[in-house]
Amino acid sequence: MPVVDRPANQPGDYLVDYEEKVFPDVKAEPGEKALVTFHTVAFEGSIGLVNLLQASRLITKGFETSVLLYGPGVTLGVMRGFPKLGDAAFDGHLNFNARLQKFMDQGGKVYACRFALQALYGHSEKALMPGITPVNPLDVLDIVLMHRKEGAFILDTWTL
Repeated sequence: MPVVDRPANQPGDYLVDYEEKVFPDVKAEPGEKALVTFHTVAFEGSIGLVNLLQASRLITKGFETSVLLYGPGVTLGVMRGFPKLGDAAFDGHLNFNARLQKFMDQGGKVYACRFALQALYGHSEKALMPGITPVNPLDVLDIVLMHRKEGAFILDTWTL
């Protein structure tokens, strides 16, 4: 059996060079927009949380950024908590609500499909976090087309 002759990792150790950046730090030109779409279920993978972080990063890079929650993506924008809304039942329980709130506080806009809310998940618009705008299901394609016509950066997020 091989012998590992190396000290155990310790808190504060570096395992990679996190400071080296390979590509230039791209910033938005004035008026540039971005759209991040979410067709993913909350808590069933990391993509929802990772791309909410990307959406916030787009704002810090100067993009006027919107988020579209449709299909199972509306589950990211529903108010959570237990035993009361806003109470975290476990660490990370309110991650999606916290990230969406931070995104909106940064000036980002969030839209949620009314069809998915009611027909798929049995929620009313009142279940959404304050600040999220409910939209008609016909708006789901139109917001993407609108951003495309404006030359926006579009990041589509899907999980199966």
